[in-house]
Amino acid sequence: MTLFDSPEHHPPSRLRHYTIRALGVVITIALFVAFFPGYLWYPFVYYRETKTANRFMHSVVSGNMQQAYQIWKPSPSYSFRDFMDDWGPDGYYGPVRSYRLGRPEHLKNSSATDIAVDVSPYQPYPDGDPIKLNSSKTVHIWVNFKDQSITFPPY
Repeated sequence: MTLFDSPEHHPPSRLRHYTIRALGVVITIALFVAFFPGYLWYPFVYYRETKTANRFMHSVVSGNMQQAYQIWKPSPSYSFRDFMDDWGPDGYYGPVRSYRLGRPEHLKNSSATDIAVDVSPYQPYPDGDPIKLNSSKTVHIWVNFKDQSITFPPY
C-alpha cells in the first residue's frame, strides 16, 4: 500500500438510519397515546348522540317536522303544536335553514349529553358574515344516552 492508496471506504448502512427514524416515530406515537388518550377516545364516545342531534337538525332544516318530532321523542306534555312553536318556520328558533353542531359535553351525574347547536335562517351557515351571523341563535339540547331522546336542558 502506498501513500495515496487508502483502504476502501464503506458508507454507513441506510437500513440503520431508517430503523432509528421508524423507532423514533413509534415511540412518539406511543407517548402521545399514553399521555393524551382523550384525543383518540373522545370522537367515539358521543358518536350516537351527535348523530341523533345531526339527524334531528337535518329533519328540521329540510322541513320534515313530523320526522323531527319523532326523533325528539317527546313527553306527553310536549305536543306537536308546542314543538312547532319552538322549531317551526314561525317558531322561536325558526326558520332554520342551516345549523352547526357544537362539541358534546357530558354533565356530571347526568344521563344525557349537552350539545350546543347554532341555528341560522340563512343557507349556507354564515361563518364569515357578521351581519348574518348576528341573526343566528344558540340552542342547547340534551340527548339522552339510554333512548336517544332529545329535550331542552332544565336551566
